[in-house]
Amino acid sequence: MDFTLLLVIITLISGILLMVTKLVRGSAHIPQFLDFLSSLFPILLFVLVFRSFVIEPYRIPSGSMIPTLVIGDFILVNKYEYGLRVPLSNDKFFSNNKPNYGDIIVFQYPQDKKINYIKRVVALPGDYVEYINKELRVNGKKYSQIEMNNDYLDANDIADNRLYSESNNKKIYQILKNDNNGQNFSYTVPQDMYFVLGDNRDNSNDSRYWGPVPEENLIGKAFFIWMHWNPISSYAILDRAGKSIE
Repeated sequence: MDFTLLLVIITLISGILLMVTKLVRGSAHIPQFLDFLSSLFPILLFVLVFRSFVIEPYRIPSGSMIPTLVIGDFILVNKYEYGLRVPLSNDKFFSNNKPNYGDIIVFQYPQDKKINYIKRVVALPGDYVEYINKELRVNGKKYSQIEMNNDYLDANDIADNRLYSESNNKKIYQILKNDNNGQNFSYTVPQDMYFVLGDNRDNSNDSRYWGPVPEENLIGKAFFIWMHWNPISSYAILDRAGKSIE
């Protein structure tokens, strides 16, 4: 079951129990367990509101965003950056900022909204994006790439890839790509949609395969790594903690 749905259900039950216990207290015996559950309502309500509208934690389950994010990173996502949305339905009721070039966004997978994805925005609505010889061009402007030495990535994370610094003229970040041939393409991003790629360019299921992300699928903007936990990784629990997500 989806954690948000479970939290909504438990909070609702706790709130109902709180009202019932206030009405019958003194006139009927209240089981200790139900009394305790009703007392949790303020805490549950705070957690629900905070996770839904302020900050929500996520764990990175795949390597599609290496080198920026690795398997086992626990991140924080700003839920109000792109507007406030109703829990469960994700319907927006308050507008805020729009995603910008280079933002790392969490969103509902367009082919199955029950699954959340995380990728980097490389093109905005109306942009003409090209991917030629594994280099990006947006509206005719080429994203520069400079190869870097790897001095911090685990060997299993980098695998047969090479590390590059990529710049979209507004933000600089790191990506991985290998020497295998890639598929070139060009695409015009529809209105109210965003073209996203994984930073692990040759190992990412992204807009190249299933199209752009609709604005209505946005969840929030990733901004901070607060912990790392992966038993088969060489990183310690605090090795990556405290890093801003660029």
